[in-house]
Amino acid sequence: MRLVVVQHLFCEGPGAFNAEFDRRGVERAIVEIDTGEALPDWRDFDGIVAMGGPMSVNDEAEHPWLVDEKRWLAEAVRAGKPFFGACLGVQMLASALGARVYPLGQSEVGLLEVQRTSEGLIDPVIGALADPLVTLQWHGDTFDIPDGGVLLASSPAAPNQAFRFGDAAYGIQFHLEVTPEMAEQWAEVPEYSAALTATLGEEGGKAFLSDAVARHEELGGQAHRLIGSWLDLIAARSGQ
Repeated sequence: MRLVVVQHLFCEGPGAFNAEFDRRGVERAIVEIDTGEALPDWRDFDGIVAMGGPMSVNDEAEHPWLVDEKRWLAEAVRAGKPFFGACLGVQMLASALGARVYPLGQSEVGLLEVQRTSEGLIDPVIGALADPLVTLQWHGDTFDIPDGGVLLASSPAAPNQAFRFGDAAYGIQFHLEVTPEMAEQWAEVPEYSAALTATLGEEGGKAFLSDAVARHEELGGQAHRLIGSWLDLIAARSGQ
C-alpha cells in the first residue's frame, strides 16, 4: 500500500500513526507543502493523509499553496480516493468540499472527551475507538459539515469533531497521534503557544503538556486503532 502524506509544518507529521504504517509495511511519500514541495498525482497512491498546521485554511493570500491543495483534495475525494485528515487536515477537507471554516469563540485546548454520534458508533473507522474517547485538542478554528458529509463525533466546545464523506474520506478535529517529542515541539510554535496560554494560562498550559506526555501511550493506542481501521477499509476496497 502507498500513501501520500501532506504535512503543513515540519513538526506536524503522522506521529504515532507511523508505528501502524510500519507494522503493515505501508509506503509513504511525504510532501512538506509549506516549504514549496509539489503535490503528486493522487492517482498514483492508495490513499491521502493530511496532517495539521498553525495556519487557517482561509489564509490563502499568505499561503497560496492552500488554493492548490484544496483543489487537489476536492478532485481526489470526489473521485472516491481514500482520505484521512487530522486537525487542519479535516478543515482542509471541509473547505475543499465547499463548507465554511471559521474561528471558535475560544480555542479548544486540553485532554478532553469527544462523544461519538449514533453514526459514529457504528462507523467502521471512528466506531473502533474507545468509549469514553479522550483526545488531545489544540485548535482555534472549526468547520461546518459539507453537503453529503456525515457527522461522526462532537464535543461541547466544537460540535463538529469528525465526519465522513463517501465511504472512505475521513476527517478528525482532534489529535491521537501526538508523541512526547511532538508535544514539546508544538509548544514552541508561536500560534500554538499563544492559544495554550490564552486558554489554559501559563501554569495550566504546563500541566496540559505534562499530562499529554504522561498519557501518550493511551492516546497512541487509540491512534493505532483509528488509522488501522482506515487502512483495513482501503485494503478491503482494493483487495490488498
